[in-house]
Amino acid sequence: MINHHHIIAEKFAGIKEKLKILYILHTFLRKYIAKKEKNMVVLLWTVREYFWQQMKDGRVVLSMKCIYTGGEGEITEKKSRFIATVRPVATEEEAAAFIAEMKKKYWDARHNCSAFVIGGRQEVSRCSDDGEPAQTAGRPMLDVLLREDIHNVAVVVTRYFGGVLLGTGGLVRAYQKAVQEGLAASVIIDKKEGRYLSVGTDYNGLGKLQYLIAQKDLTLIDTLYTEKVELKLMVPVEVCGETEKEITETTSGTARISWGEQVLYAMVGKKLEIF
Repeated sequence: MINHHHIIAEKFAGIKEKLKILYILHTFLRKYIAKKEKNMVVLLWTVREYFWQQMKDGRVVLSMKCIYTGGEGEITEKKSRFIATVRPVATEEEAAAFIAEMKKKYWDARHNCSAFVIGGRQEVSRCSDDGEPAQTAGRPMLDVLLREDIHNVAVVVTRYFGGVLLGTGGLVRAYQKAVQEGLAASVIIDKKEGRYLSVGTDYNGLGKLQYLIAQKDLTLIDTLYTEKVELKLMVPVEVCGETEKEITETTSGTARISWGEQVLYAMVGKKLEIF
């Protein structure tokens, strides 16, 4: 039987898609705005806040890039070593503890510059130059995190001075490159809201359903073979309605469809992780 709540949701799909496009447009524009255009930056952040609320109220779900496991990257610029350590954090307290830990670990370094972003809307962000010239370390590091649209992450870049001054531009490039190396060494995932789905079918309908699952790039959790076949799936909430409709059409209404709880999930490699 078709879930009528999903049919109703389908009628609002056009509105939801427009909201998604507007959000994506904002994110794209933010990457290319000159730092001096502060009024435009404020405007775009205001627009983002508005559409985030609209999406929340309308149950539009966007994926959220997060650090699953942190990593460490290192670069050398004119004999100075830059060591970037990345770690997932959920609160400002966790970020502060991590920064303190890195300063203790690298107590003999000239600088331990830091940046972190917390929240589903990146509403909390902080950075520190830790003795480097203003705006040459912490802010450039934070810009990388914001540009990559990563949430709940902290990074500390430790610098061992090599005796050669890099200049303002050289410092900015070095700290940003170090953060990029740290992120490259980390495992980054997309967290999404999804619902468990169980689909029962006979063996005649199995091939059609397997083809549909592959076409829609759905996550197949398990397949149980008895007199019938039961497929257990994870479906992103924003496509639940259309998925149910297509399963019904594909099997001419013979499939048994049962929805389970809604969860926050991500694919880590080929493994499904629930949060």
